[in-house]
Amino acid sequence: MSDTSDPFPAFYSALEARHRAELSFAEVRRALQALSSLYVERRERMADGAALEGRGKRAAFALYYGPLHFLLVRGIVRGLGSALPFPRRILDLGCGTGSAGAAWALECTPPAAVSGVDRNGWAIQEARFTLRQLGVPGSAVRGDAVAADSPGSRAGWIAAFTVNELAQAARDRLLARLLEAVAAGSPVLVVEPLSRRVSPWWPEWRDKLLAIGGREDEWRLRPALPPSLALLGKAAGLDTRELTGRSLALAG
Repeated sequence: MSDTSDPFPAFYSALEARHRAELSFAEVRRALQALSSLYVERRERMADGAALEGRGKRAAFALYYGPLHFLLVRGIVRGLGSALPFPRRILDLGCGTGSAGAAWALECTPPAAVSGVDRNGWAIQEARFTLRQLGVPGSAVRGDAVAADSPGSRAGWIAAFTVNELAQAARDRLLARLLEAVAAGSPVLVVEPLSRRVSPWWPEWRDKLLAIGGREDEWRLRPALPPSLALLGKAAGLDTRELTGRSLALAG
């Protein structure tokens, strides 16, 4: 049975109307194949913004990776339950299309306010659209995620599919900031792919966060997908039957 209270299906329909107005299904599919190749084979180009070059790749990211990130983070937050508090404010670091922060915010009652930070101007506009369509208070601004202003004590911090894209020095600074946030009482959630090959920094982060009471989890979820989202993934040769990821969570 469908959940009529779930805002995700209507949100995905709005995404399709927004990004398919001037692009055919075949054009988005080809762009998604190119985008997935960047993720798998040429990750060194991610840091220079190659993933969001051109209208096709941006549409593919918004219609495929953004929604899957939303569903994965929502599943993680629900799976963690009381191990991850429901804050009133959330700082979404490297927010992209805003899906991760929105997913956590909507599990709070009432929805938490989200402050998104990303260096890409297109992503900021997309994050604002995401928050607006899902009814999440807050906004997003362009800036350096590592240097983002603190949202205050006990506000949530989330870095989803962000840390991988940082240089080592920036990762070190971000880890220090997250440790300070936890010490000040803020819950923290870090989400990345399962692959250890693309995240050589993970063991260091895991050890330091577990040492102060955090937890590490691996996730394999099978959420119901809108038919057009599942079809897009299948047409591009991607397997959407199972969403996977791993997380580090601290209650603060």
